[in-house]
Formats: sequence, structure tokens, C-alpha cells
Amino acid sequence: MPRIRIFNLEGDQAVRIPAELAYADTDINLEITRLGDVISIFPARVSMSDVVAALRSMPRPRHVEKRQLIEVPVRRRG
Repeated sequence: MPRIRIFNLEGDQAVRIPAELAYADTDINLEITRLGDVISIFPARVSMSDVVAALRSMPRPRHVEKRQLIEVPVRRRG
């Protein structure tokens, strides 16, 4: 397990992530949580408002097909 040291960076505490633990993509947002002495860093989850905003920014389809109704048989309890 690699050991690292904390250092100060513009008034915040910072750590360097060793290359063997680093994310391949550097263009991601990360979340950080602390529970007692354990600090966890993980990729940020996309919020529902971000999903809705992404869907609204997509172009509208030119044509929308109407679906045919499907007849569903009535089930009887037996």
C-alpha cells in the first residue's frame, strides 16, 4: 500500500494520488467523503437534474412513430 503525505495548497490540504491508483481519465469530477479517519474519493454521481438538462439539450426527433395498441388478455384468479 503506497504511503503519501498531506501538503498545503492555497489554504487547503491536498494529497497526490500515486500513478498506480490514479484514474485513467483526468476529465472527471470526484466526490470526497470522510467518516471518522477514513477519507473516500470516488467518481461523482450524475444528479437527476443533470440528466434532465442533458436530455433537454438533445435535438428533438423529426418524426415520432405512433405505437399500435397491444391487446392484453384478462387474467383470472384460479
